Amino acid sequence: MIDETVYSTLRIEAERDEIRRLVVGAVIVSHHRVLILRRRRSDFLGGRWELPSGVVEPGEALDEALAREVAEETGLQVTGISDYLGDFDYLTGEGARTRQFTFVADVDATGPVTLTDHDAHLWTRLSGEPPVSDEVRELLGRYEQRQRNPHDWSAYSGDNGA
Repeated sequence: MIDETVYSTLRIEAERDEIRRLVVGAVIVSHHRVLILRRRRSDFLGGRWELPSGVVEPGEALDEALAREVAEETGLQVTGISDYLGDFDYLTGEGARTRQFTFVADVDATGPVTLTDHDAHLWTRLSGEPPVSDEVRELLGRYEQRQRNPHDWSAYSGDNGA
């Protein structure tokens, strides 16, 4: 599990870097496949495959935002957050400096994926070329590396490998 101080550290770093918009993303894995969602063609970056993700509301904790966004976008309920994989920055269509924090989320996968903001979902293999951005592909590679070597944890995981 993630050390609770990770969330506040991430916010402090984003503020220091003058990031004005925070987004959380979830790597959800089942049977060695990761859940990705396709943006509607009419949306900004329409047709792109992405992780379940969304904007952190003012005053909302990062872990609460992640659980809310996963539920809203997929209908799945987050049961735990087991790792922080990293972040990447980008500009929105309106030019807002945005940082996406990506976490590994465990879900109660007893129900089907129910989409609200996307037009398709795919459980894709981690190996190979999932149809996602380079930034997301890098984070998925980090997840895969950590699965092969559980002691290769980020400084933010709260686990020093001992």
